Amino acid sequence: MGRILALGYGALCYVFFLYVFLSAIWFVWTMDDTQATMVPWLRHMLIDAGLLSLFAIQHSVMARHGFKRMWLKLIPRPIERSTYVLAASICLWLIVRFWKPLPETVWEIESPFWITALHVVFWMGWAILLIATFLIDHFELFGLKQVWIHFKGHEFQPPVFATPGFYKFVRHPIYMGFLLGFWATPHMTMGHLLFSIMTTGYILVAIQLEERDLISVFGEQYRVYRSGVSMLVPVPKGRRSS
Repeated sequence: MGRILALGYGALCYVFFLYVFLSAIWFVWTMDDTQATMVPWLRHMLIDAGLLSLFAIQHSVMARHGFKRMWLKLIPRPIERSTYVLAASICLWLIVRFWKPLPETVWEIESPFWITALHVVFWMGWAILLIATFLIDHFELFGLKQVWIHFKGHEFQPPVFATPGFYKFVRHPIYMGFLLGFWATPHMTMGHLLFSIMTTGYILVAIQLEERDLISVFGEQYRVYRSGVSMLVPVPKGRRSS
């Protein structure tokens, strides 16, 4: 693939990702606004679970090293990450576009103080997530760096192991940000609860798969880091049990 074409492809994938990501934040923010009406509960639940499962399968399978080795036989290396971002963005867009509401209320908080507090936590979660991506190289994570380096005619150097900022306190601040954004709501409907439970389950599985890959790349360096830093919740070292 030509350098200009690869750069344009990577840029378009990134722009599409930004659009879908911002749409997804709005989707989570507003998903409990649906008025309570009679809905085909089982049908909606199966559709929603299917959409979330599709995203989880795509996200996990395409991120594994074994799949990447096979995938690189078909996809040029400079656009491999951009293609992954595109596929993930499409799966996320499908959730936003075709999600079926389950409007029954699970809980609803009426205290203005706690409503405000939960809204602050919600937006803080997304802020932590975004900042964490920049701490570990946002543009490499979403494929732009790879196509830009290819455009310049240089060889891409894989990132080195580092623990900047939030990563000194939790191993997965991006996932922590997602969980804050998914669970911090004063009005939890059945649909939102299904979404939060399934995404939390996926995150816990994804962390195990991701850390297995990180150990295969960084070896003892990552094992030492994992033994000294908590996974998702900042915990003082003296209080950690493992």
